[in-house]
Amino acid sequence: MLKCKNPCQKLTQTSINPGVFKGAPRAAMLSDADYSGNASGARRARKRSSGESPGDGQTLRSSGRQINVRVKRTNNPPPGQSKRKATDTEEEDDQSEKKYRKCEKAGCSATYPVCFASASERCAKNGYTSRWYHLSCGEHFCNECFDHYYRSHKDGYEIFASWKKVWTSNGKSEPSLKAFMADQQLPFWVQCTKPDCRKWRQLTKEIQLTASLAATYRCGMKFNNIKTEGPDQCSQPEDLRVAEVTDSWWHSMLILPPLFKESPASPFLSAYYPDCVGMSPSGSPSNVSLSELRGDHCRAVQPQIPGLCPYFQPFYQPNECGKALCVRPDMMELDELYEFPEFSRDPTMYLALRNLILASWHKNCKEMLTSQKCALHIIVRGLVRVRCVQEMDRVLNFMTRKGLINTGVLSVKQPLLPERYRSKNVIVIGAGASGLAAARQLQNFGTQVVLLEARERIGGRVWDDTSLGVTVGRGAQIVNGCVNNPIALMCEQIGIKMHKLGERCDLFQEGGQATDPSIDKRMDFHFNAILDVVSEWRKDKSQNQDTPLGEKVQEVKKNFLQESGIQFSELEEKVLQFHLSNLEYACGSTLDQVSARSWDHNEFFAQFSGDHTLLTKGYSVLLHKLAEGLDVRTKCPVQAIDYSGDVVKVTSSNGSQWTAQKVLVTVPLTLLQKNSIQFNPPLPDRKLKAIHSLGVGIIEKIALQFPYRFWDNKIQGADYFGHIPPGPDKRGMFSVFYDMEPQGKQAVLMSVITGDAVPAVRDMEDKEVVDECMKVLRELFKEQEVPEPLRFFITHWSKDTWSQMSYSFVKTGGSGEAYDILAEDVQGKVFFAGEATNRHFPQTVTGAYLSGVREASKMAAM
Repeated sequence: MLKCKNPCQKLTQTSINPGVFKGAPRAAMLSDADYSGNASGARRARKRSSGESPGDGQTLRSSGRQINVRVKRTNNPPPGQSKRKATDTEEEDDQSEKKYRKCEKAGCSATYPVCFASASERCAKNGYTSRWYHLSCGEHFCNECFDHYYRSHKDGYEIFASWKKVWTSNGKSEPSLKAFMADQQLPFWVQCTKPDCRKWRQLTKEIQLTASLAATYRCGMKFNNIKTEGPDQCSQPEDLRVAEVTDSWWHSMLILPPLFKESPASPFLSAYYPDCVGMSPSGSPSNVSLSELRGDHCRAVQPQIPGLCPYFQPFYQPNECGKALCVRPDMMELDELYEFPEFSRDPTMYLALRNLILASWHKNCKEMLTSQKCALHIIVRGLVRVRCVQEMDRVLNFMTRKGLINTGVLSVKQPLLPERYRSKNVIVIGAGASGLAAARQLQNFGTQVVLLEARERIGGRVWDDTSLGVTVGRGAQIVNGCVNNPIALMCEQIGIKMHKLGERCDLFQEGGQATDPSIDKRMDFHFNAILDVVSEWRKDKSQNQDTPLGEKVQEVKKNFLQESGIQFSELEEKVLQFHLSNLEYACGSTLDQVSARSWDHNEFFAQFSGDHTLLTKGYSVLLHKLAEGLDVRTKCPVQAIDYSGDVVKVTSSNGSQWTAQKVLVTVPLTLLQKNSIQFNPPLPDRKLKAIHSLGVGIIEKIALQFPYRFWDNKIQGADYFGHIPPGPDKRGMFSVFYDMEPQGKQAVLMSVITGDAVPAVRDMEDKEVVDECMKVLRELFKEQEVPEPLRFFITHWSKDTWSQMSYSFVKTGGSGEAYDILAEDVQGKVFFAGEATNRHFPQTVTGAYLSGVREASKMAAM
């Protein structure tokens, strides 16, 4: 099959396209596209490279391979030349060569290029020029058109100069004439939207491509009231150059990377040079001056995008770092380089596509994002648009698999991924946040999933209670850092508002006195200084040199007081105890069990920033939405997993059995430590060691409903207030009280029990615990009457059969690496998820959710 390099050459019904020969007449330009090839024989003929006209048996380059093609010569020589004879001399060959010139780009398949620009009156068109300028295999412009724009005395110079001024004011790359031609003069290509056609057509130069045009374009579409004559335009063959674009070698022959115009990512990336993030400087006016862009001192300011959730910040701004689930728009991540090594040398095309996809998803996270939707916004001239649309599928599938897009509570009607990414069937054990996240992802990918849950309810350690008139989480209810947090994404998808927690926390002593804020501030400083010293101490310490955090804190405090000569007052000592109780709340344990070396191991990774919020409707709303449409079997406690054969067998305590290709275990760490599930063969020693190197933290909660809001006058609208413990032995006993509806009418307080206070209340009756709590409240509000509570509840996570814990921590002698080891699969059959498998975000619902997304991605990749 022969390919015509002339974009204006209409097909004739012959076996050889006359457009590749000297003197061939130029056909009139079509309104939508021009084609090369034979209408009847185009699909049957052997593939030819663009614009070549070899003799018999000449080797051609096509689709990156060398093939031999025999082509019948034409009996009609081009005008002005006699018929070639076998006795032609080399001198005649040289004279003939002057009438044509090959593209000088090494490896270019165009023997007889055609100028796409047609800007100069002396344009070579498909004839001879002193030099061809190569943009891609299939797109060239002649030296005459180069001069038309480049030479100051030529008519086109002002156009080029104006473009160059805009380009240099916004961009960083060289404003070369080739860049001008690619950005301004190449024709657009657009795909027919008819499902049974989908052919690519070249638009005429005067037609500007827009997203709306791409969404509605059909072959033969009328422009400017010009009627297209002829038969059904979809029956016309596709330009043969399009087929070559798919080949890997075509991309390697591309001179300039594609730079998109009007990209959805543009509002997100106004602080970047457009050409560094895959966008055209001529189509992306910047609101930021060059001095700000280039200055190392420029602040990281998030752009304000109308209608966008403020917690959606998918891209780092210049000079910004340390934000979870955030990408550099001008750099590929390691997993991206691993997946797309072909873009490692020049990542521009990949970045343009990835940034477009991420921006499009965050602009509308309530609907499934498809490559077809994204392709409409690829506005770039030339055949490279065809390649970008083809690559879009791969990039979008990768980002979907990784859970960067098309995630959350999204429900889909058709599989998100091609069949090669789907396991036949998967069993998920545990319907908590991690299990539900994995199951939702896998089912959306197209995998058959069954969830087995031991309890009568879903949610695991998420369990909301509405018995007191407002939603109170018996388990998790706070979101720590909302920016890019998947919990914020799901709230946006469902339309749930979170309550932003204020920073004010007044501290009250027993007796009712408010603590001077300056004392709190001073002791907070000393508390953080102690932890800073611990951080310095551990820098050169190995695991076997570890020590309990509680011991280390006391040692540092003692040394400081001795060396400084400072003596803390009795009140200052009590305030310090309050801050230590908060540390025990964060760890979920007394400090004598926590590793001084690794207690905050996750802080070495980017964490979620922004507001801390209270989910006033509770996490359960999100988890129940995740569970919609999933096959969840409650009251099915699993007691054995046999992965010794080709399939994995799962047995429940009542004898029921299931089989699957893969199994995901999401049970709490305590159940793994107590061998609640028997594995055959046993889990590797490495994993067992990691399981036992982590601790199981426990905190308990108490919630009280009162007849009226007795605390309002004293607290003055704050979301919470602190209780200064009367002594170290009372540390952790109701240290903070949360107002569960600070702006509302309901009178509900919730408090936490942490550290040594947990075992102290474990065997107490609920009424006894309430009495202890009421004693504290009456001390804190001694100046007024505190009414008896109308209703209350107290949690007992330590006695809960199917959890026996709140969240994990690193025990003395352990390390954060244990989380990664727990996350490792076994033989590609048994996988693990849950907060105790997430090294970056342990102890949180967010971490549990993301671990489920991670494992779903891992299964799809395998």
